Amino acid sequence: MLMELPQTPQEWLIIEEGFRRKYPHCVGAIDGKHIVVQCPAHSGSEFYNYKGTYSIVLMALVDSDYRFIFADIGGQGRISDGGILKNTLLWQKIDSNIINLPPDTPLPGRQMNVPYVFLGDGAFALHKHVMKPFPGNHDIDTAEHTFNQKLSSTRVIVENVFGVPTSVYRIFKNPIEININNVPIITKTCILLHNFLRKSESSRNIYTPPGTFDYIAMDGQLVNGTWRQDHTESSGIRTIPNVARRTSSNISEIRSEFANYLHNLN
Repeated sequence: MLMELPQTPQEWLIIEEGFRRKYPHCVGAIDGKHIVVQCPAHSGSEFYNYKGTYSIVLMALVDSDYRFIFADIGGQGRISDGGILKNTLLWQKIDSNIINLPPDTPLPGRQMNVPYVFLGDGAFALHKHVMKPFPGNHDIDTAEHTFNQKLSSTRVIVENVFGVPTSVYRIFKNPIEININNVPIITKTCILLHNFLRKSESSRNIYTPPGTFDYIAMDGQLVNGTWRQDHTESSGIRTIPNVARRTSSNISEIRSEFANYLHNLN
């Protein structure tokens, strides 16, 4: 299969192996984007978003090999930033815990059981199965700073996975000017083609030659990949903004356990 959500804890652990060196218990990086479209006929404000454009929502989960594991395409762009991701099928699967993740276990050398998690950014709510950065600025020698740096350096994968199709496929160079009912089909086709080209040994180094992807250097600075040379701010795939949210204390404890573990590795 070119894209298939793992069905068993064992399959999720295979995904986790790719992230384990940087971030144990990570089973994928998650992100959401606006797929910007030409104003659909007779749609009113149905797809009109906060930036004054029309869009549908793409929410996706990716693995450590720069491939899509799951893509949820078609949510209406008009939904508020705070609810835009919660209305996707993927989030509902995560929130209701019906994706059959492995049972909670301690991190290496630790005592507290922690869940297997997806890595998100500030657009997501902190959740038992979704880790996001600590808000604000933190001193370099703190666990919060280490956690944010580790999460960011691990999660840079998902920005690359979205970025490469945006730079390669002409359909995403600008807002998409086709019937909006066809946009999810076109988007999914491009996603499957991306996965095929990444999976095939004969094509992956042609499609994504060395230097294509962003990475975090030893000094913590982001080094841009070559895909950014063909990416413009007016592209058809755009970021969903961060949203401030309250977090329950027990989920904050889970994040703190990850932070303390990662900080003690330094």
